[in-house]
Amino acid sequence: MKELGIDIETYSSNDLAECGVYRYVEAGDFAVLLFAYSADGGPVRCVDLARGEELPPGIRAALTDPGVIKTAYNATFERICLGAYLGVDGRLDPRQWRCTMVRAARMGFPLSLAQCGEALKLEDGKMSEGRALIRYFSVPNRQTRGGVTTYIRHMPDDAPEKWETFKRYNIRDVEVEQAILRKVRRLEVPDFDERLYEADQRINDRGVMIDRALVDNAARFDADYKGELLAEAGRLTGLDNPNSPAQIKRFIAESTGFTVDSLSKKNMDDYEAQFKYWPKVRKVLALRRELGKTSNKKYEAMQKCVCKDGRVHGLLQFYGATRTGRWAGRLVQLQNLPQNHMEGLDDARYLVRRGDLDEFEMNYGNVTQVLSELIRTAFIARPGRVFHVCDFSAIEARVIAWIAGETWVLDAFRAGHDIYCETASKMFGVPVRKHGVNGELRAKGKVAVLGLGYGGGVAALEAMGGKRMGLSESEERDIVAKWRGSNPHIVKLWRTVERAAVAAIKTRRSVTIQRGIVIAYRWGALLVTLPSGRTMCYPRAEVSTEHGDGWRGDHDIIEYEGTDQTTKKWGKVRTYGGKLTENIVQATARDILGTVLLRAEERGLDVVFHIHDEIVVEAKEGQTLPMVEALFGEPVPWCADLPLKGAGYTTPYYLKD
Repeated sequence: MKELGIDIETYSSNDLAECGVYRYVEAGDFAVLLFAYSADGGPVRCVDLARGEELPPGIRAALTDPGVIKTAYNATFERICLGAYLGVDGRLDPRQWRCTMVRAARMGFPLSLAQCGEALKLEDGKMSEGRALIRYFSVPNRQTRGGVTTYIRHMPDDAPEKWETFKRYNIRDVEVEQAILRKVRRLEVPDFDERLYEADQRINDRGVMIDRALVDNAARFDADYKGELLAEAGRLTGLDNPNSPAQIKRFIAESTGFTVDSLSKKNMDDYEAQFKYWPKVRKVLALRRELGKTSNKKYEAMQKCVCKDGRVHGLLQFYGATRTGRWAGRLVQLQNLPQNHMEGLDDARYLVRRGDLDEFEMNYGNVTQVLSELIRTAFIARPGRVFHVCDFSAIEARVIAWIAGETWVLDAFRAGHDIYCETASKMFGVPVRKHGVNGELRAKGKVAVLGLGYGGGVAALEAMGGKRMGLSESEERDIVAKWRGSNPHIVKLWRTVERAAVAAIKTRRSVTIQRGIVIAYRWGALLVTLPSGRTMCYPRAEVSTEHGDGWRGDHDIIEYEGTDQTTKKWGKVRTYGGKLTENIVQATARDILGTVLLRAEERGLDVVFHIHDEIVVEAKEGQTLPMVEALFGEPVPWCADLPLKGAGYTTPYYLKD
């Protein structure tokens, strides 16, 4: 046997969606119910473990045999669950596992098994009965009698016909997974990306410790304080539920005569001026704003997923972004942690850990804001260790300049100059120094660098906060024009990428552009092979002609099948040169970070998590910050002339320095 395809059905009283698989298997009633498998692509067998059947000796031995590759869709689940089932010391070795979900994502298909099967147009897809059967057999079932609610577990003998259907469902999943695997394994995966998947699994297995006293008290503070705010809002308005948007809108209309359509954060900002003559309404809106803050829900998320070892595991999803291959956050959602700006984090943490909300309120007027700024600090290094936090400086600006050949940008980075000052100087033709001569122009250089690299215009500057900076629309148009004039090679890159994509789809021939990037058409997909050798896929890509509208002539439109970011449904998605460039740059930056993660693993540095272009190492004695910073500064073989630099800091708890 060389390869074993696996799918399992399980039971646990811990909620998988809320707590993640690592805590899921810690429940005292965790059990593997069904084990379906296919050896070397052969017929699928199902072992009914719940009814006393046992794994065949050869299959059981294969689970820990390094000579047998195990495959599964979302293989992390099977690997962790089967490790718990076998009672192995530690966890099953990720080097022996390959994830079919990741393989599908590499080809641009959805992470969901059912959606992936549909996108690949499989003849026999995932059985629709599965969801109901999982609710019946795999989770506690709520039952209310005489006003008393209890939770019961359904066993196979409670519904024999359903159980037989559940077994067929388990078998079908393996059949679907094997069919998907046959289609997606044709994409050749670079060795470094397979090793990166293994490193990712070890990082998730390692997890990160949380400060339980801080987390538990912060969650309680947030709930109690919002209870106080809700009560105050009730006194001011006389409403039954002052947290109801409909009731708040009615209160505003009755108090002011104005009708409000939305209570979104953006609109709430506008209401500040609109209702300046109605102090009670403004106070109610301020309370509403505080009650609407959801960032502190992350404390509850930590409580739900922390494991017996005091650590949270499984925070990162490898290839969570199916185009670029970047990671996605899970459980606590590390990718959108609030930043900390306040002074005296130690003092605030001390008061929260003491657990006295009244004392905390006496010291901090805005309780929810302070709790939000403390979220990062809930992640702590284990006793005897520290965190070394290190990230790349302006990685996307470096990568796009390197690909495009914008030499003045690369020279500025090599010289160690502030890229925002250098950009503003180039745009406005005057020297710009941070906190010095023409220093006020630096902000315009910064918003241009961050917002305009991928073909965006005034709308992109607005998204980066142009209006909040006080920029008028004419100033924004001027910034766009000046930035594009200063970066002609980047502007040209957008057109080069788009033309190459159109040519590849139309002619079915490969086109090589800057830095050896190859744009091709194969298997009905647009393929972009990056400098690292990894390939991005755009399934079922095609080009159509859109007729001009008076100011623009007839032009080509590129479409492919993907998940619409607004509707979250699979369907046709449009793309263009700037967006393709963004994907190329972000994917290249991802591969550079991946190189850093592999170096850390090779040198015995324990990465506990990473966010965007930043890694967090839980350092042992003797592992210094310069050792971590060196990982970022060493040339990457396939982009050796790209100037890279990392800078970091040491801290006992995570924060944004």
